[in-house]
Amino acid sequence: MVTASSVPRLVIAAPSSGSGKTTVATGLMAAFASRGLAVSPHKVGPDYIDPGYHSLATGRVGRNLDAYMCGPELVGPLFLHGARGCDIAVVEGVMGLYDGAAGEGELASTAQVAKLLRAPVVLVVDASSQARSVAALVHGFVSWDPDVRVGGVILNKVASDRHEEMLREALESVGVPVLGVLRRVPQVEVPSRHLGLVPVAERRGVAARAVAAMGAQVVAGCDLEALMGVAREAGGLSCAEWDAGEVLVSSPPPPLPVPSLGAAAPRPPLSALKGPRPQTPDGLLGAPVVALAGGAAFTFSYAEHVELLRAAGAEVVVFDPLRDEELPDGTRGLVVGGGFPEVFGGELSANESLRKSVAALAESGAPVAAECAGLLYLCRELDGLPMCGVLDATAHMSERLTLGYRDAVAVSDSSLAVAGARMRGHEFHRTVVEPGAGVAPAWGVRGAARRVEGFVQRGVHASYLHTHWASAPGVARRFVERCLTS
Repeated sequence: MVTASSVPRLVIAAPSSGSGKTTVATGLMAAFASRGLAVSPHKVGPDYIDPGYHSLATGRVGRNLDAYMCGPELVGPLFLHGARGCDIAVVEGVMGLYDGAAGEGELASTAQVAKLLRAPVVLVVDASSQARSVAALVHGFVSWDPDVRVGGVILNKVASDRHEEMLREALESVGVPVLGVLRRVPQVEVPSRHLGLVPVAERRGVAARAVAAMGAQVVAGCDLEALMGVAREAGGLSCAEWDAGEVLVSSPPPPLPVPSLGAAAPRPPLSALKGPRPQTPDGLLGAPVVALAGGAAFTFSYAEHVELLRAAGAEVVVFDPLRDEELPDGTRGLVVGGGFPEVFGGELSANESLRKSVAALAESGAPVAAECAGLLYLCRELDGLPMCGVLDATAHMSERLTLGYRDAVAVSDSSLAVAGARMRGHEFHRTVVEPGAGVAPAWGVRGAARRVEGFVQRGVHASYLHTHWASAPGVARRFVERCLTS
């Protein structure tokens, strides 16, 4: 019987970005799924958009494997959590095979994740401008790290039968099998813009056609049986599967801040995990409603966040800020993740009723967690358009791309963390926020140039930093506790 620890798996990597990893990985997922297999989709790194296409291809939640944000020790457990009940897993890499977090060696690279998963790598090579040199390129990647096992090559953008023949002859000397050849054809129509691909939720019809085209390309040009054979050569994993409920029990929540003189005493920690469930005012068992922003404007969210909130006792209700005029009934907390509010600024601004509802919730002191796009939505205005006005700040688009992993320390006690707590995250935006005076920052970002970032105001924690709560599950429990006590 195939278990999650022994599920066949492949890591799809490349010498560099732009080689065709997404086309091959998504196409493989779609091709295997079309054969009736349960396919577990994964993405190395912090990317939110590619997993949406993976989900479309497989019908399962696309999950990220990020050794920087979550730590190498969680890569295996999180993989097993996603791969439960599947026949094969396909992991799309990030950047070049050996590229990872800047200045951190192999940390967060596709190569490191492949080693942690004991998974064979399939190298996607853009062969459009080379012939015999492809052998030298592949030889270099195969021999660079002997602990990374390259199980085969897929040649992309091959011009003709003669070109393919030359490439195959060259690769015979390397001893790495060619598992597929994709011809140089007009690119699959995948909509993109300033931060990469357009999320599936924005153009589902176009995205579905793109995924189908990727699958057809792979079926036509790749040896699926040989690829499955390579996938079955993956080693077994001995780590335990990640489970939201278990990690919440084993990870104590961050302590509540020490109250100042005259302040009310802190309430006891949430008892929902080990004791009776919290009760509603009429005495019936209940759970606090946490509203989660979704829809086309807010598509950046890790599945584990919702799983942790539910395990901590919350009822998570998704709403669409482009369509819904009020927050869900009984909302006690709000999570607004990343996305593209700058693309939907006019529609978000026009939904005045919801903006007022969000502002009223924040004014009440209820916990609000906002990341990147969520931060912009809480500002007074974005590119001159009125937003929720929760924060005394304005935001606007910029030509400059801010991108990279961050090592941060909580500067202020908040609904997510106690001051001094360390968190790793990722920034990715082309906007600038100009704050007003006297607002407490959320994070101190460590690095060559130390700086403070984000906002803490009443129950609001808003920041550009995208975080992965699986690395600090007590964050979810603290947030739900604040929903019950605010």
